[in-house]
This record gives sequence, C-alpha cells and structure tokens, in this order.
Amino acid sequence: MKKLSCIIVDDEPVARKILHEFVEQVPFMDMQGKFENAMKAEAFLKNNIVDIIFLDIEMPKVSGLQLLQKMHIESIVILTTAFPQYALEGYELDIIDYLLKPFAFSRFLKAVQKAKDYYGLKHLATATLQPSYIFIKSDKRIEKIELNDILYAECIGNYVSIHTAGKKVLAYLTMKSLESQLPLNEFIKIHQSYLVNASKIDAIEGNEIKIGSRSLPMSRNNREIVMNIKHQRLLKR
Repeated sequence: MKKLSCIIVDDEPVARKILHEFVEQVPFMDMQGKFENAMKAEAFLKNNIVDIIFLDIEMPKVSGLQLLQKMHIESIVILTTAFPQYALEGYELDIIDYLLKPFAFSRFLKAVQKAKDYYGLKHLATATLQPSYIFIKSDKRIEKIELNDILYAECIGNYVSIHTAGKKVLAYLTMKSLESQLPLNEFIKIHQSYLVNASKIDAIEGNEIKIGSRSLPMSRNNREIVMNIKHQRLLKR
C-alpha cells in the first residue's frame, strides 16, 4: 500500500511540532506540509490533493470547522482540538476521528490506523465496483453524471464546468479533485484548464482538440501524452 500523504493545520507551533514528530514515527505516513492558519491550508488544497488532514478547530479568522464547511474536501479529516464541545459538530461534517489535546502517541496511532483502514476500504470498493457514474455537488443539488456522457470539463476560477451532450454542470471543486474520481487514461488533461473524455475526441488538429463543434486548446506539455494515448488506441483497431 502506498504511503498516505498528510498535512497539519494548527495555529500552535508546539502542536504542529508534536504532530510532525508523531507522523514521522508512522511508516505509512508522508508529510506534505504544515500550515498555521486555514487560509494557507485552503490555498494549498486548491491545487493539491492529500489523503489525510490533521485539522485544529480553534484558529483565528477561519476555524477548522469553517474550512470544512467552505471547501469541498475529499481528504480524510482528523480533528485536533482542546475543546471537546465541538466533537458532535465535527462528526456531522464526516470527520474520521477526533483527537482531544493533549493526546498520547498511542491515541494518535489509533486514529491514523482508522484512517488507513478507511482509505483501504474506500479504494478497494472503487477498484472493485468501477462505477459508471459520479456524483457532483452543484449549487444546492447533488447531480449524478454518467461518465460516458461527459465530453469535457473546464476549470473556471474556483469552479469546474462539466460539459455533457445534454447539460452543463457547474461545481465548486478543483480540477485535481475531479480528475482523481475519473478512470485513468480514459480522461485526459489536455491543458491546465481542460480535461477531456478520450473516447469523445473527434479530431486532433495542431494544438487543438475537436469535440463536436467545440475546439479546445491543447498545451505543448500535454500534447505528447494525448498523442501517445490516441496512438495506442489506434493500433488496437
């Protein structure tokens, strides 16, 4: 099993130091960053995906719970706090565990083992079932989108617009988050702002991808990846 990437979000330097030392003692954990406030963590998470977030609740300006309510976070969340009264609210936001400060390494290890078990079950289910659809939160609705219906996705600021033959769904999430939910090599990132369904590509002309009546830009860095995948599929015919 791969190492589980994680970040620490806590405004207390001592708490960050202790958590970092605990993480380093666990062979299956991989530290990706430490942040002293929710705003810096939010900026990081907009462009990066991690498996586990150790999140403090009481922080200045934006609390840990407010960050969870604000962002669409796919990561497993372990709350760390000195205030037990927040436990119920935390669990309502689908956190995996709640560490009450000060906590011993044995209690920390129990929490990360629970996170590891959950990660394993989640990805085993994904690999076994291979669902043909995804659910996307759009405005106040949860939209079901069949993977085969997706033509392409476009990044628009903090949103992703998913285009199908029949509709367009605007969702508050990152392109990386969407990409992680889609089958590898069936959906290709052709540009920083575009992800396309490989089976829907009608033509490749220069640095553009043709899907129906739409022409989408293809970056120089992604052109080789796109051409390799299309060439492999061409040889199979």
